[in-house]
Amino acid sequence: MRRTIYEGPADEGRALLARAAVVHLATTAADGRPLLRAVHPVLDGDVLAFHGAPAGEKMEGIGRPTVVAAHEVVAEIPSWFLDPDRACPATTYYVSAQIEGTLETVEDPDAKARILQALMAKYQPEGRHAPIRADDPRYAKAVRGLLVAGVRIEHLACKAKLGQNRNDTDRAKVIAQLWERGDVAAVDFLVRRFPELAPPSFRAGGLSFACALTDEELDAALSLLADAYWLIATPVSQRRAAILASSATVLARDSNGEVVGFARAVSDGRTAWLYDVIVRAGERKSGIGSALFGFLLEHPAVRRARVVRLGTKDAMPFYRRFGFVDIEESRATKPYRSTDMVREAR
Repeated sequence: MRRTIYEGPADEGRALLARAAVVHLATTAADGRPLLRAVHPVLDGDVLAFHGAPAGEKMEGIGRPTVVAAHEVVAEIPSWFLDPDRACPATTYYVSAQIEGTLETVEDPDAKARILQALMAKYQPEGRHAPIRADDPRYAKAVRGLLVAGVRIEHLACKAKLGQNRNDTDRAKVIAQLWERGDVAAVDFLVRRFPELAPPSFRAGGLSFACALTDEELDAALSLLADAYWLIATPVSQRRAAILASSATVLARDSNGEVVGFARAVSDGRTAWLYDVIVRAGERKSGIGSALFGFLLEHPAVRRARVVRLGTKDAMPFYRRFGFVDIEESRATKPYRSTDMVREAR
């Protein structure tokens, strides 16, 4: 199968190396034996650093040419997305980065402590530990004893295989199939990368929609919800945790790129509950809410559910336009019996 791979920008490669949970480091020992190891990395300026024991095979590579590679799979693309019979179109969309340099040890205690603290921030973001400093007696011995090494970036190559060898019609078809399959993160990635290929549902009324939030977008959503009456007694930490645990999150931006709306849902595949539908103050009743809510209903986590539910105090007329009815009305047309049950911890 023929594959076409395209060079990506260096900053995309650096970003991939910075967020990668594991990278593969390849070098050689003094006797020429190849060494390949998986390490947990952190990017410290122009050095991709890691830590380990001061004894071991990695030490044999110190001072020698080294290659470090990272990759992320965006989506597995089955052949039938593009051809009903032939296997040839089957492929993988991915982004990869590779650096070349020399494996070096970091000897300065303050630099070692800074790298170790950065590793903690990356792999234990909740904190709950004393910051690592070289002069802290709790850490001084460990900082001295640990191996901290890194590869200074002398050459960086980033490659992206995202269907660029296909025409726009085929690429848009793949994105539409991914959306139908429910591969939301892949669709969001591709739409951000190639906005001209966005499915129609990602554009409405001068708005653009995102369905996999960046950290900055999460903060923007929380800002929109800051004065929401239904969250008055809910701490910001719980609001953030609820958004992160959602089955679906959607964000609306206006033509200037400003975040103007947010909504989310939680679904078990059978029943979906919709929460936190909000439009920026001053822009309500402008059509933004309808476009945003319509997009949420099209999200795979919501449209596949047999039952979609929500709670509201004052927006019943808005939701009725989308086919929602009061639960008592639903019971009148589809009566059912239920029993509330609970099991208490012993």
